[in-house]
Formats: sequence, structure tokens, C-alpha cells
Amino acid sequence: MDEKEILKFCIERGLLIEPDVLSLFNEIVDDTESVKLIIEKIKSHTQKRIITRSLFEQNKEQVTEFFLTLPKENQKSLEKLKIKLGLQIEISRLSQVQSEIPSISQAKEDRQYSEEQLDETQSDDSLEQDEDSSVKVLLKPISTKKKIEVDDFVKNLRNRFAEMKNILQEHSELENLVSINKLSGGKKFSIIGMVFEKRVTKNRNIIFSVEDSTGRTKVLINQNKPELYKKAEEVALDSIIGFSGNGDREILFASNIVFPGAVNPERKKAPAEEYALFIGDIHYGSNVFMEENFLRFINYVNGKVPNSKEADKIKYIFIVGDLVSGVGVYPSQKKDLKIDDLEEQFRGFAELIGRIKKDIKIIISPGNHDGVRLLEPQPALDEKYSWPLYNLKNVILTGNPSYVNIASGKDFSGFDVLTYHGFSYPYYANVVPSLVSEGLNSPEKVMSYLLKNRHLAPTYSSVQAFPSEKDELVIKKVPDIFVSGHTHKCAVSYYNNVLVISVSGWEEETEYQKRKGNTPDFCKVPMVNLKTGAIKILDFE
Repeated sequence: MDEKEILKFCIERGLLIEPDVLSLFNEIVDDTESVKLIIEKIKSHTQKRIITRSLFEQNKEQVTEFFLTLPKENQKSLEKLKIKLGLQIEISRLSQVQSEIPSISQAKEDRQYSEEQLDETQSDDSLEQDEDSSVKVLLKPISTKKKIEVDDFVKNLRNRFAEMKNILQEHSELENLVSINKLSGGKKFSIIGMVFEKRVTKNRNIIFSVEDSTGRTKVLINQNKPELYKKAEEVALDSIIGFSGNGDREILFASNIVFPGAVNPERKKAPAEEYALFIGDIHYGSNVFMEENFLRFINYVNGKVPNSKEADKIKYIFIVGDLVSGVGVYPSQKKDLKIDDLEEQFRGFAELIGRIKKDIKIIISPGNHDGVRLLEPQPALDEKYSWPLYNLKNVILTGNPSYVNIASGKDFSGFDVLTYHGFSYPYYANVVPSLVSEGLNSPEKVMSYLLKNRHLAPTYSSVQAFPSEKDELVIKKVPDIFVSGHTHKCAVSYYNNVLVISVSGWEEETEYQKRKGNTPDFCKVPMVNLKTGAIKILDFE
């Protein structure tokens, strides 16, 4: 590419181009005319006169369409450009080398692990679990046998409201903020409240019934305000949000709706080159568990696959639930199981991940198939059944959800990773208008929606909730990385500089998924370079 010609092209049109972007164009794209067309189209679409990397990221969908209009013979180099600009994730399909690791069935023939043998095999005094400075568990829901009472729900709700109010009070748009019982006519004001009812009038206006700790009122959204109306359609029941407008004690005529939101000022980059991998929904014990594919994954992590240059720098693996298929999770499940004993399922799963090299920290949170209580938040795996995992010294067991900090150092705060299995996602995929069309085939959009609400399950009926004193489903701190499973769909995106990751599954498509119209992904592993922020999808299918 002729760099001088591109600079001249920009100057003639009154444009400035960021040196980093110009360097990428020059490094990757040979066709000067294609570069000119890209610049022309993004200028026309955005009306901006400075061409920056962030401009491409902010207009990702439109820019992707621009690329499709360019000559097909240049598509290969343009694919590299899209990856470098953060518009596309690199997918690395690994060659299907013969596994050097025996299958589980072979392993059982060779050696039957007793509790003592497994404990002896995995012991490593040089490794510490939660005390390792590179991994800090910041939130770990605990199990309790306390009898649940009505007062527990009241305390939980009050705490949730207080947490959300603190977040919303930081928004400058909420001017003249007052409690509902202090509302009076004649001026513009703002309130923070929980939406306990939502209805559409015969004139197609939306009316919310809203309450705070002091009282209740109604909020009207006029259908003649299309942008505001679209916001209102996205509001889920039990959400705690802000409203601004005019009115009195009885009704507020809204001019703005303010969601809590989640924003990181920048994307962190670690000083050392290390990699984090994200998987989930293994479903060990299922008739259709993809064992050979999972063994290829283990081979890759252990550096036994050609062209696996990153393997030596893999330091963290997150597993976000449904490690096993469980027992009695749904009616007639037994016919779908190869192993119908929960303890045996965990024993087999532990034998698998016990083969991963011991300098990799494996952070595990539970899902709804893993034999923990269904009420959320969920504690860590029950040691009664999952004891083999407790014997693995490089495994760190957390609850669901959990906050885990990784890769911190002397002059680096590390990455805060929010893990949540994702049991609430089907509800929002079915009721939020902007999510309905793609449903669970776009879990990253559901996750972004919940980040915007700063709660993993704002509607009470979207999960079975456990009334812990503090609502641990509130996203109190904006994470650097937010990772989930449950949908068996692999997706990676950014929401206001939060890296959003949904993981694929490791079992073949089930009849349930076919009935629901979900199209699962198989054996895809997002890998993040913590130093550069580069993301690659490893494909073991």
C-alpha cells in the first residue's frame, strides 16, 4: 500500500488519520483503493474527521458491512485487518492430531483410582490454592442451613435497593433527585425506584408503577417520544432505575430513563504476557459428551499439539459451570446419561482436568447441573460429591456468581473477572424486545443487557433467589471480564470496555436444544492475551 497516497487522500478530504490505524493499513492491506473506500465510507457514516481505532470499534456493525463490499480477492488480507482492528475474533482451528492421552474408558481399564490414590497422585506441596497471589477470590457465596424467613427477603430487597441507588446516584442526568414521598408539582425532578408493574394503555403509552422505600408513584412514557419509548420497552420488571421528568405525587411524565450502566474507562493490559482460557458446559457423564475433543483441548493446553506456541504462557482456565450432567436434573434424564451417579461423574471429570499441567490455575464455579442448590447465589461445589476436585491443588472452587482477580502484581491491579453460569438468560431472551429475535443464539447481548442493569437477574421470577443478607447478584463493581455459560453458545464482544465472553458446550446437540430453536456451538475456547488484549477462539470441534 502507498502510505503517502493515503495521507494525501485524507488531506484532500480534510481528514486526519491516527498513526496506529495508518500503520495497520500499511502493514496488512496491499490494495490502496480498498483502504480509500474504507476511509470514505466510515467518514460518510460517522461524519467524523479524525479516523481512529476507536471509531472502528464504535461502529463495528456498519464497518463490517463496508468490508463486504470490497473486492473478494482482497478478503484474506482484510480478514487480518478486521482482527487487528478488533472487529472480528481470530478463530484457530487446531489440527486433529492423535491424542497422546488415553480416553477415560481406557484409563479405567489401566488403573482404578481409589480416594487414597487420587489424593496421592495430585498432591503438590509447592502449590497453594486460594493463597496464590495471582488468583484472589473476591466474592464466594457460602452455603447456610439457616431457616429462610420473610424478614430475610425484606433485608435482601432493602440491601439491593440501597446498592443500586448508590450506583444510580453517580449519574449526572438524574438532576434534582428526590424520594417519592417528597414529590411535588411545578418543577423537573428525578426519582430512583423499582418497577413493580408495567402496562401499555389503549393510547399505546407505557405506564410504570414504581416504588422506593418511602412510597409509590406512576411514571408515564409517551409513545410520541420514540427514543424514550424504545428505552421503556427494554425495562424489565423489578429493575431499579432512574426517571426524570415533570409531574406531581401521583404521576411523573418522564423525559428520561436512566439505567445503572457499567463502564470501564479503559481496557486493562497486563505487564507480562499470559493467557486466560474460558470454558464451561462440559457435561461429563452425558451420553453425548465429546470426550475426544476435550482430550485434544487438554493436549493443546499441555503443549502436545503442533503450533501451540501460546501453551507455555497459559496461566488461567475458567470453567463456568455444568462440569457434569448431574442426576435428576430433569424428568427422564437417566436415559441421557452414560454415568448415572453424581460422585462418579465428578470423579471422572476430576481425572480429566487432573491431567492439566499444574502451573495452570483452574478456577471453577458451579452450574445448575452440578448438584448444588438451584437457589442463587449458589455456593461452591458440594465436597460430598465433588471431593476429587478438592484434592487438585491447582483448582480453586468458587460459588456462582463469583468475582476473581487474576494476574495482579506490584504495579498492576490485575483483572477482575465476574463469572456467572447464566441460568437467568432464557428469561430475558424471551421477554426483552431487543433480545427476542436472536434469543439465546446471542448470549453476549443478554449479558450486555444485564451489565446495563447492573444485576444478573433483576426480575425475581428469572431465577430462584436465595435471600442472602446482601444481594450478591448485584454487579457492585464493574468487572474487566464477564464470562458465562449455560447457553452452549460461544460469543465474544465488548460492552463499554467490559470483555463479555460466553462459552460453548462439550456435548452434542440435545433434543431440548432442538425444541427450543437454540443452535449450540461445540468445543470453542476463547483465549485472551492479558498483555495485548488480543482474543483468539481455539476450535477443537
